[in-house]
Amino acid sequence: MAVDLDPALMEILACPCPAHAKLHSGTAADPEADALTCAECGRSFPVTDGIPVLLLDEALPETGPGVDGVHGSDGGGLGSG
Repeated sequence: MAVDLDPALMEILACPCPAHAKLHSGTAADPEADALTCAECGRSFPVTDGIPVLLLDEALPETGPGVDGVHGSDGGGLGSG
């Protein structure tokens, strides 16, 4: 089932990554998934009971920077020290 959120809400939602990019419904692998995906970093976030869970720690596995086909930068990973 595809995510069906109010268009006005979709306009103001943004990824919690440093780029704060727009989100689109579905994932790269499944456009009908109950998830929102960042246009910049490629992370996908679950939508549970109609509520987007926009926490970096809750991003779906195998999505985001470093995953094949994703060219965005998270801009805030762990630094080498």
